[in-house]
Amino acid sequence: MQKSDILKNLQEIAGNERVSASSAELYCYSCDASQVRGMPDFIVRPVSTEQVSKIVRLANEEEIPVTSRGAGTGMAGGAVPLEGGIVLDMSSMNRILEMDLGNLQVTIEPGIIQEKLNEALEPYGFFFPPDPGSSAMCTLGGLIANNGSGMRSVKYGTTKTYVLGLEVVMADGTVVNTGSKVTKSVAGYSLNDLFIGSEGTLGVITKATLKVRALPKERSVLLASFDDPEHAGQAVVKVLSSGLIPSACEILDRNIIEAINTYDPNIGLPKAGAILMFEVDGTENSVREGIEMIRGICSSLATSIRAASDKKERDEIWAARRLVGAAVSRLDPLRTRVYLGEDIGVPIKELPGMLHKIREISEEFDLPIMTYGHIGDGNLHTGMCIDMLDDKQWDKLSKVADKIHRTAIGIGGTVTAEHGVGSARAEYLELELGNALDVMILIKKALDPKGILNPGKMGV
Repeated sequence: MQKSDILKNLQEIAGNERVSASSAELYCYSCDASQVRGMPDFIVRPVSTEQVSKIVRLANEEEIPVTSRGAGTGMAGGAVPLEGGIVLDMSSMNRILEMDLGNLQVTIEPGIIQEKLNEALEPYGFFFPPDPGSSAMCTLGGLIANNGSGMRSVKYGTTKTYVLGLEVVMADGTVVNTGSKVTKSVAGYSLNDLFIGSEGTLGVITKATLKVRALPKERSVLLASFDDPEHAGQAVVKVLSSGLIPSACEILDRNIIEAINTYDPNIGLPKAGAILMFEVDGTENSVREGIEMIRGICSSLATSIRAASDKKERDEIWAARRLVGAAVSRLDPLRTRVYLGEDIGVPIKELPGMLHKIREISEEFDLPIMTYGHIGDGNLHTGMCIDMLDDKQWDKLSKVADKIHRTAIGIGGTVTAEHGVGSARAEYLELELGNALDVMILIKKALDPKGILNPGKMGV
C-alpha cells in the first residue's frame, strides 16, 4: 500500500483532524527527554479502543511499525519511533471511566495525567500512591508501560502493585482484558505483569483498573545532613533495618544541593556532603514516633538533623527536592543534562559502596556527577552535564555511564529501576538478565510475530 493510501485509511479510522503527516508535527514526535531520535511517518491521536484496534490491525497487515506514546516524558527513548511508522498519541484517551471507591479502585483511560487522577481522588480522601518526578506531566498509560514509581515506592511499591486489570490491543488488533476487579486471583497466568513494564512492545494499553488507597491522616519530614554520601547510605541501611518503613526516603549529594541553591537561593538547603529527606505518614502518633525513631538512628552519623515543624516547612523541603530536574544544568550554563547512566538500582546494603564508587568514577574521568534519587528503595539518579557540541565530552560521558551501569550490575543491581529500558539501555539486558532475555524474545515473537510494536526497544 502506498503512503498516501495508508494516510487515507488512517484518516478514515480516526478522522482527518486526528491524523497528521506534516513535517513539523512529525518532528515534534521524533524524541522524548532522552538523546534518542527517530522520525515517524504518521501521527494518529485515537479517542477509543475501537480506533486503536483498527489502526493496529491495519499496521499489522501492512507491516508498519507502531509506537505508543503518552506525554513523551520518558528518558530512555521508549516512545521514539526508531523505525518510523505510526506514532499512536494516546493523550486524547484521558477519561476517568469509573470511580469505584467502595472497592478502593478506579478505571481510567491511559492518557490521563497522573496528577489529575490524584486531584480527582483527593476530595474523597483517596490517592494513587506512585509519585514520579514527572507527575504533573506523565500519563498513567506511560507509567504502567514503564512500571514507573517515584518517591513513595519505598513504602507503597511501584505501579505494578496497583494494577488490577488492563485492556490491551494486541499486535493483530485483537482486544484482550487481563486481571479483574478482585484484589487477588490466581486464575491463569499473571498477564497484567506481562504487559506492565513492557514499554509497548507486546500490546497497546487502552484501559486500566487501578487500586487506590486512603490518604494518610498525617505526614512529616525529617532532613538530615551528612559529611559525605557514604554516611548517608549507611544511615538508610540502619533505618530500613530497624523495621520502620518511611513513606519516602530521598538523597541529594553536595553537587545537587549547590545546584538547587543556585537555581533558587530562597530554598536555602544546608551545605553538606549529602542530605537525606525522610517522610513518615500515618496517624499523628505513629508519625511523631517514626520521626523520633529516625532522628535517633541517624544521630550517630549525621552532622545535623531537623524535622519540619508544620505543613508549610514540609512542603518547602519537598519543593526543593522537586526542583532537581530543573536545577541540574544550572551550575554551568554552557553544559546540558544528558540522560545516560542515570537510573541505576542496587540492593539496599550495597548503597554506601555504590555511592563511594560513583564518587570514584566522577574523579577518575573528571566529570562532575550530581547524585540524587529514591535511595530508600536503592534507586539512584546520577545527573551529568556536558557541552553537547564537544565530541570528546560525549565520549567521556559514554564511558562514565557504561562504568556506572556495569558497576551496578556487578553488585546485583539493575541499569534501570524506574525509567525503563527503551533503546538507551537495551545493550545491557543480556549482561543483566542472562538467558532470561531469550525468554523475553520468545514471548515477543509469539505475541508480535511481525515485530510491529515499538521495534528496537528492550533488546527484543
